[in-house]
Amino acid sequence: MFTGEYRHTVDDKGRMAVPVKFRARLDPGSMVSAWLDNCLAIHTKASWDALSAKIEALPLTDPTARLFQRLIFSRAIEAEMDRQGRILLPAYLRELVGLGGDAVVVGSRDHAEIWAPDRWDDYRRALDDPQELARAFEGLGI
Repeated sequence: MFTGEYRHTVDDKGRMAVPVKFRARLDPGSMVSAWLDNCLAIHTKASWDALSAKIEALPLTDPTARLFQRLIFSRAIEAEMDRQGRILLPAYLRELVGLGGDAVVVGSRDHAEIWAPDRWDDYRRALDDPQELARAFEGLGI
């Protein structure tokens, strides 16, 4: 399970250190992809395969399913860690989510997310109102 929030730098070559607590969970076949809410996601091989299976089960005739499939797979790369525990984030993915020299890596249960710090900070501020959160979560059955 991926949990926590970590601040890291992205070097001039686009390399970012994966939080130490996440490194052991990422194996060959792990993927980085564009994700919802204008961030990137780091998927383990197992979570990527599970997501792929869910997408494969969607009806091919549904335009929304095709859109989601294209969003995820056209903007995905294999996450190969180097000996220092860094992954290379291509320029087109960094530009897509507004990453500059800094990044926030957050745990999100079965995957981790990579956010531009300003976007994450805005998102977190929106989570600070407990009444608004209660209304948003009302229909989830939690």
